[in-house]
Amino acid sequence: MTDNSINTFFRADPQNQTAFPIAKAGWPFIFAAAFVTFVIALAGFKILSLIGIAATLFICNFFRDPDRMTPDKDGAVVSPADGRVVSTAVVDQNPFIDGPALKIGIFMNIFNVHVNRIPFSGKIKKIAYYPGKFYAADKEKASTDNEHNALIMETADKREICFVQIAGLIARRILCSVGEGEEVVCGQRFGIICFGSRVDVYLPPDSTPDVVKGDKVKAGSSVIGYLK
Repeated sequence: MTDNSINTFFRADPQNQTAFPIAKAGWPFIFAAAFVTFVIALAGFKILSLIGIAATLFICNFFRDPDRMTPDKDGAVVSPADGRVVSTAVVDQNPFIDGPALKIGIFMNIFNVHVNRIPFSGKIKKIAYYPGKFYAADKEKASTDNEHNALIMETADKREICFVQIAGLIARRILCSVGEGEEVVCGQRFGIICFGSRVDVYLPPDSTPDVVKGDKVKAGSSVIGYLK
């Protein structure tokens, strides 16, 4: 790592080799939409065909997976998701790790990139999936009541942080591509939530937030806080 005063960056994942990279999870949706549109076009339904083309393009846009450069700063925690910060507060009880925590919540609307990225380098200690409800993801009760997938990570200096993929009102599928015991790197892709969702990050309570409610952030490149 380097000094915070020097703006240096690194690439956590290999660079995409296409001009408009699409997340692997999106291809079945894209092919299905394109096939249905093709069938409708063959049947001669012009207006429905145009709607199908628009829907296919929307799905392509939703599953876009742009490359990101991650800032190389001591103690920096980067956003795990694109979207809008909906909460930054110290909570008395972390629902996934005993004790208080600094909770930062990021809401993703349907127009945001939905690929999730690791917020800090370390080792995945535990992954816990919880079935649940589907409240609007920008509501606080979504953090604990909605379907979610919690990843608890231990840093090199034995601090624990947790980041949680949360399904939203429309989202019905949470994908996670890392496993327990795996060493991960800050900014690395680790999953995706399909069609509108939220990611919460729980940091040690003495961490310093670097965002406020309403800020727009990008996964893997926006610093949301610093560990002490």
